[in-house]
Amino acid sequence: MTDEELQRMVEGISLRYFHKPFRHKAYFNPRLRTTGGRYLLRSHNIDVNAKYYEEHGESELIGIIKHELCHYHLHIEGKGYKHGDADFKKLLQEVGAPRHCQALSSNRKSVRIVVYSCSECGLVFKRRRRIDTNKYVCGRCKGKLVFREEVKQER
Repeated sequence: MTDEELQRMVEGISLRYFHKPFRHKAYFNPRLRTTGGRYLLRSHNIDVNAKYYEEHGESELIGIIKHELCHYHLHIEGKGYKHGDADFKKLLQEVGAPRHCQALSSNRKSVRIVVYSCSECGLVFKRRRRIDTNKYVCGRCKGKLVFREEVKQER
């Protein structure tokens, strides 16, 4: 999808769900990483993360556009446009816009978990970094620590 197609889509969604025109620019911003889109207060433009369209499809993109248009129209009208404002929450519900977008699978990071256990009492220790088992002992019984496994876990 190109920026021109996105612009037409945003204008169409604005007229269809909000019954008001969108008179500014909407475009894909490749620098966005953790958010689906953003409404810029000074320029009134809308940035959209293209990765959400590629990964989740058009329905997720429409939800992001609706969400950003809620910010846009409320800000233009001088009403509460922030996430915590009652006007914003009410408009989100009226147009069926999501409060948050789905997580991107490309943003998920795996974390290494190192598992140790006590040879005396069996207490299990989970750490992100390896520890020297000759230097450290069990905090409960002072028993010797034994390395068990190293696990990759998604965050």
